[in-house]
Amino acid sequence: MVRTLLVRGMLAGLVAGLLAFVFAWLVGEPALNGGIAYEDALAAAAADSGGEPLVSRGVQSSIGLAVGYLIYGVAVGGLLALVYAAAQGRLGTLGARGTAAVVALLGFGSAVLVPFLKYPANPPASSLDDTIGQRTGLFVIMVAVSVGLAVAATALAGRLAPTLGWWNAVLAAAGGYVVVVALVGVLLPPIAETPADFPATVLYDFRLASLGGHVVLWTSLALVFGVLAERLVRPGTVGARG
Repeated sequence: MVRTLLVRGMLAGLVAGLLAFVFAWLVGEPALNGGIAYEDALAAAAADSGGEPLVSRGVQSSIGLAVGYLIYGVAVGGLLALVYAAAQGRLGTLGARGTAAVVALLGFGSAVLVPFLKYPANPPASSLDDTIGQRTGLFVIMVAVSVGLAVAATALAGRLAPTLGWWNAVLAAAGGYVVVVALVGVLLPPIAETPADFPATVLYDFRLASLGGHVVLWTSLALVFGVLAERLVRPGTVGARG
């Protein structure tokens, strides 16, 4: 059962990754090109071309982008399937699709949205190369803390549900999560390296496109995996409805 769910989760992730790639290629690439244009302008002003890139921009924006999103989608789909298998039957009366939707929503919120609010994605030339390690480390810490707190909040809601009811239990656990994760966000150091003359529209569009790509991926993943999981739980049900 778990192995089958894992395969279906990875398949759903493959579809979701493809859809996210299409979105990123159509929406995200113009903003990314704006950051590259700013970087090229700085290099030209400094009379330093920086040499030819190892991989051409055309390959990066097509094959490279597609491969990246497909790998990410398959990995996230596999993780979603494993969490779904553990949560199945433990979220009240939710069915297969409802459970998949809740798990995906919790995963997106804790692993993507909350860390993004603290450390949003930046286009090229908007950050210092020397701080890549620091920025990556802080971002990973924020993701780990947020996901860990989300798991703890989910467990807390399950423990409180028999006493408070599911609605009040979820509200109490969610409130505790928001308070603690906000405190962690305040304690972690901010990163403000964007040059004053960096185009604000490029920065805004890039961050919006980056978050939008995640929204497309997680939403499509929840929808596709929900259908596949329901077919596994109740074989023939979906086909019979047609």
